[in-house]
Formats: sequence, structure tokens, C-alpha cells
Amino acid sequence: MFAAEDQPMSLDELIEDAQRVLRVCNACRYCEGYCAVFPALARRLEFTENDIHYLGNLCHNCGSCLYACQFAPPHEFQVNFPRLMAKVRGETYRKYAWPGFLGALYEKNGVAVSLISALSIALLFWLAGALSNPQRFFAAHADAQGSFYALLPHNLMVAVFGTVSVFVAVALLMGFVRFWPYMGEELADFFKGRPLAEGLHDAFTLKNLGGGVENEGCTYPTEQKSLARRTFHHFTFYGFLLCFAATSVATVYHYMLQLPAPYPFWSLPVLLGTVGGIGLLIGPAGLLWLKSQRDPELVATDQTGMDAGFLVLLFMISLTGLGLLIYRETGTMGTWLAIHLGFVLALFLTMPYGKFVHGLYRVAALVRYHLERRRPVPGIAPE
Repeated sequence: MFAAEDQPMSLDELIEDAQRVLRVCNACRYCEGYCAVFPALARRLEFTENDIHYLGNLCHNCGSCLYACQFAPPHEFQVNFPRLMAKVRGETYRKYAWPGFLGALYEKNGVAVSLISALSIALLFWLAGALSNPQRFFAAHADAQGSFYALLPHNLMVAVFGTVSVFVAVALLMGFVRFWPYMGEELADFFKGRPLAEGLHDAFTLKNLGGGVENEGCTYPTEQKSLARRTFHHFTFYGFLLCFAATSVATVYHYMLQLPAPYPFWSLPVLLGTVGGIGLLIGPAGLLWLKSQRDPELVATDQTGMDAGFLVLLFMISLTGLGLLIYRETGTMGTWLAIHLGFVLALFLTMPYGKFVHGLYRVAALVRYHLERRRPVPGIAPE
């Protein structure tokens, strides 16, 4: 275990230290074959702040370079590349947040804050239903009666979550359009066919967590190589996508096919949501377990709460969603519904100011990586 400590830094100190470490890495180049970061690093002789933001989001925090580095702590150069890049990513989340003043929320987006927010919203939903009409709230409603729509009208639910979703989409889009040009790219370049396809392929397959050509996985949570992180991340990501697909199909059913919810278990929306929900139980639980076992040298400790808070919200959304499916025709349905909506709304509200945004900037960095691979460096041919 290395001796270096995770000391807090100002933004100027962080950029200065990143420039120092990147120059050391560029002179060494021992890790050039480990992931996309080091070939991108080798294309540069100097490192501007936007270069550092780009490289920070290209890094997947696999840890291999730390264990291979001859200049890692306790060496006097104190090169801890994964932790440094984790700190840089945290700064990019704050810098490109929209509206800008809400970037400070990244500092407070921990497990306790996430749970308190979700439970507070759930309590409001529960009190509104239990006090306004307790007979109806605690009664069993069959699917034929609309089940949970008997308590919360469909149009009201759409209005609340639709409004929040629009704000989230705008905030994420604004974050992207601020981040991408800052790296020195034209917005239209992001949509160039082959680099975009290659960047999305790397993101959807988590290529940079595969351990290179040997596909042995990354050195996370410890020095022993493992595919566990990649596997649990896939459960989380594709579970989320399946749940999103379930909502999208249900929207088509409701508005285009005139088939209102709730739907039977064997219907496509429920099957997609159930499989996705199981993925969102396995993935976040596995990632939380890995975080509890990880080498503390790999991470910026001030971001642990944000990462864990996001995973806890995903897990609880899945757990309460599956509970709502099982008990939707019983007298406890109202309570399940209030808790589930509380966690969903808390996730939506924190999406632009929590761990969710790492996916957005990671995809942008991967696409840029494949764009610049095709550009010649003075004196060097393109890859």
C-alpha cells in the first residue's frame, strides 16, 4: 500500500499538479498500451486545462497504471494517476454544470443527502394520499380499476415527471455543449459517423475496463485483475436502459395504441421493467461491494459519497419498483407507490448534479479520442 494521502487541492493547484504528473508520464510512456488515455497523452507535449479535463474524462479509473508505475508513492514524484484523474473529473462536473451555481451540489451529493431527499419526497407523497383520502389510499385496487392510477391520476404523474425530465434533459444537454467546445472541437464533429460509432462502441462495451488485448479485466478493487467491475457496470447500465425502454414502450401503448396501464406481467413493458429492475439490483449492489473492497489509493475520497449515493438511489428505485409490481393490487400499494416515486424523483432531480453525468462526459471524451486519432501530429502520421 502506498503512503501518499488524498490531500485537498484548489483548482489551480490541481491543474498544476496534473501538468507535472502528465509530463512525467509522457516522458516514461511505460503504460502506453494500457488504455486510451496514454496514446492521447503521448500526442501532446504541453497540457492545457482543457487537455487535462479531456484526459480526466477519458480515464476509466481501472488502476493498472498505478500498480505498474515506478514513480508511484512512496517515490518522491508521487505519481498517482487514477486518483489525480478522479479529482479532475470531479472538477469538470462542477465547471460545466448548468445552471452554473448548481455545480456546488456535487459537493453535497452523498448517500445521506440522497436518502434524505428521496425519503422526504416519499413522505410528502404518502402524507398527501394518507391524509386526503385514507380509505382510498389504504384500499386494494385491482388492475381493472387502474391500480396505482386510482390514487395518482396518470395526467398528474406525467405533468410532474415530464416537467422534471425536461429540466434534466436541458441541464445535461447544456453541460455537454459547454464541455465539448471547451476541448477545442466543433459541435458538428461529434456527429461524424465513424468516430461517433467507435466512441459509442467503447462506451457500451466498456472496452477500457477489459484489460487490453488479454481481456483479463482491470486492477479494481485491488491489484488482482478482475472483470467484476465491468460485469456489474453492465448490469447497472443495461438494467437502466431496459427500464427506460419499458417506460418508452408503455408511452407508445398509452398514447398511440390507446392501451392504458397497468399492464399484465407478461406484457412487454412489464417484462422489460422486471428484467431491467433485476439488473439494477445486481449491478449497483455489486459496485457498492467493490467500492467497499477497493484500494483507497485508487480514488478521490471526496467523491465517494456522490458515487455511492447514485448507486443507492438506483438500487432503491429497483427494489421499490419490483415491490410495487408485486403488491400493486393490495392495500399496501399506496405506501409502495409513495416510496418508489420518492426515490425516482430524487434520482431525476440529482441526475445533472451527480454521478450520472460521468457517462455523458465519458462518451464525449471517447468520441474525441477517435476523432483525434485520425489527425496528424506535426512530424507524426495519424494512427
